[in-house]
Amino acid sequence: MSRFLQLHLLSFFPPANLNRDDTGRPKTAVVGGATRLRLSSQALKRAWRTSDHFKAALDGHMGTRTQRLGETILAHLTTRGTSDAEALKIVRQILPVFGKPKPEKDPHPARTEQLAFIAPEERDAALLLAERLAAGEKPSTKPEDVLRRTDTAADVALFGRMLADAPDFNREAAAQVAHAITTHRVTVEDDYYTAVDDLKTPAEDAGAGFVGEAAFGSGVFYLYLCIDRALLEKNLGGNTALAGTALAALAEAAATVAPRGKQNSFAAHGRAHFVLAEAGNQQPRTLAGAFAKPVTGDDLMAASIAALENFRTALEAAYGPGSDGSARMEVGAGGSLADIVAFCRG
Repeated sequence: MSRFLQLHLLSFFPPANLNRDDTGRPKTAVVGGATRLRLSSQALKRAWRTSDHFKAALDGHMGTRTQRLGETILAHLTTRGTSDAEALKIVRQILPVFGKPKPEKDPHPARTEQLAFIAPEERDAALLLAERLAAGEKPSTKPEDVLRRTDTAADVALFGRMLADAPDFNREAAAQVAHAITTHRVTVEDDYYTAVDDLKTPAEDAGAGFVGEAAFGSGVFYLYLCIDRALLEKNLGGNTALAGTALAALAEAAATVAPRGKQNSFAAHGRAHFVLAEAGNQQPRTLAGAFAKPVTGDDLMAASIAALENFRTALEAAYGPGSDGSARMEVGAGGSLADIVAFCRG
């Protein structure tokens, strides 16, 4: 089995604002002295794991990132006849397993201060523990009585988690996801727009009911992922079939799903034009160096593919093969997403 799976994708997005900064403008990065559009790895991973495809492929094997598990436990107990006050008391005994509970006087005392990434087995264990406490038993409420070191939550296994108060149960992410950047120089533009009051009469002034401004940008994005398959299988307790399903779902999501920012305004539902998947035991390496110098020309996608493949060839001439096998897809030039998915599944 090859330990590392690497994915290199080139995707075009028309004018859009898929991932905003704190001012509402598209995120950017300066690379090679040129401003590029950027999609953060956090935004990408969130879009993938909440996509319909990812959830369908991994149904029953998805974790939940939440502060509100305590409210789920609370509702579970009250529907079984436990009083509200007693149920909340039990919940606050269990919450420290997942994070620091909010103060008792907080409007939401059954929530934690932090988000916790919780596997289905851990949720079930917390509910069972709550039932035992409600029945008058005095079971242990230590982290090891609820949390798991391995589980069947494929998204937790892929993307990892940190539990500050229970570090023994942290999960090292098997997937590393780079920020996607445009392969070329960009200029973020501004859209000045208005909204007209439908009930305004012709006799009134011609002014708009609302005036606004929205920033956007467009370009060809390079995205790189590296997955440690051995670590993924370890996180999943040795379940190789589930690991393969998770890798296939991740590959398809990376090629077809984008962050949802301002999609109602731009409908920028792009798909990868080029995908290169590589598998091997060699030390992973990004091919982002192909774009240290911004590509130029009238066909930025073709120039980006050529730059990536030339850089890969040059790296292999200097260091030797970067993988033991690969699969390639280019829209209009051969290969398919099905080929990529089958290769990633292994």
